[in-house]
Amino acid sequence: MSAGTIDERYLIISADCHGGGEINAYRDYLDPRYRDDFDAWVKTYVVPFADLDGDEAERNWNSDRRLRELEEDGVVAEVIYPNTVPPFFPEASLKVQAAASKEDLDRRFAGLRAHNRWLADFCKEAPGRRAGIGQIMLHDIDQAVDEVRRIKEMGLTGGVLLPGAPPSSGLHPLYDVDYYEPLWATCEELGLPINHHSGSAVPAMGDSDLEHVVFMLEVTWWAHRALPHLIFSGAMERHPDLEFVFTEQGTAWIPEELYRLDFFAQRMVTAVGSQEYEWGFPVVSKLSLKPSEYWARQCHVGSSFMRPSEVPLRHAVGIDKVMWGSDYPHKEACFPFSREAIRLSFADVPQKEVELMLGGNAAQLYGFDLDALRPIADKVGPSVTEMATPISAAEIPQEADKCPAFIGVTSSFKS
Repeated sequence: MSAGTIDERYLIISADCHGGGEINAYRDYLDPRYRDDFDAWVKTYVVPFADLDGDEAERNWNSDRRLRELEEDGVVAEVIYPNTVPPFFPEASLKVQAAASKEDLDRRFAGLRAHNRWLADFCKEAPGRRAGIGQIMLHDIDQAVDEVRRIKEMGLTGGVLLPGAPPSSGLHPLYDVDYYEPLWATCEELGLPINHHSGSAVPAMGDSDLEHVVFMLEVTWWAHRALPHLIFSGAMERHPDLEFVFTEQGTAWIPEELYRLDFFAQRMVTAVGSQEYEWGFPVVSKLSLKPSEYWARQCHVGSSFMRPSEVPLRHAVGIDKVMWGSDYPHKEACFPFSREAIRLSFADVPQKEVELMLGGNAAQLYGFDLDALRPIADKVGPSVTEMATPISAAEIPQEADKCPAFIGVTSSFKS
């Protein structure tokens, strides 16, 4: 770089951030008929997580603070998944979907609709810099479809959050062809991506320390089940223009899973006399592509705090599929050490590929205007030269140990 030349800066869009309203802020966004119920419910509401209480909690809803902190971290735009507790839920909606009664389900759905309205306004506070993801519930597919149309009308360009349907939840499994067809058709019609985030697919568990550990060990595995369900049910076959996003589930699992699914799909149509053929031929013979080809055509991965060990697999996943995310403001987020995390993972990666994974792919999918964001990135984005400089363990603050991006570098794990 010659003297006097301004170094290029990366334009970073975090494809995995979280936010939501302070509990009382949701009241005005509720349908009026639920406000008295809300007044009674909120009197007994107890904040379920420490990071939703105190000063740090306002990161979820304080627009100015959020913009400032993300810019300090080098991020100019974000995709927003839910985080706080909406009305009538016992804890975050990303983790809890089932309810005890129809009346309870209807109240919770009203709470999610209030969140969607709040989120639409929150995104408008930073035009062009936030893609909000609207929420639905799966217990009444007609209600869900109606809300999808409202999500489009409200301008929530992040699309729709697809909850999990774990065993024992009472929900139709995601491979239920007839039940979910109206949802897939409507999202395709409206051009809204379907996002599946880890957390909501885990069956109900207890509250002991050991059960929390089991939850952490299994949470991504349960989320991974959505991919084969959506492929083999024919949802992707029937709706080739529908885009699916799998976020905060890791990245390294995808090549092996696609190989596994291709293997079984081939056996199901060619291994005459096998059990795979007997059960699988009626299903797989209706599919025109291999599972890996559906992935290549219409799937994406929200690669939250992408680890160095995952980066060499980027071409097997698809260089146009990977979307980096900081997971702001979660405890395990790489915030406020995103520059260090990016250097650690991407220092040896060609600039054009880094540009795609850090922002270009998310902009293409969620409709961010890169030209409009470029002046901001030129002020706050990390320089290309800095990110291409390998980082040593000594340069990584000890506090960064909280984030999985630094496993193997900080003290949290040594091979």
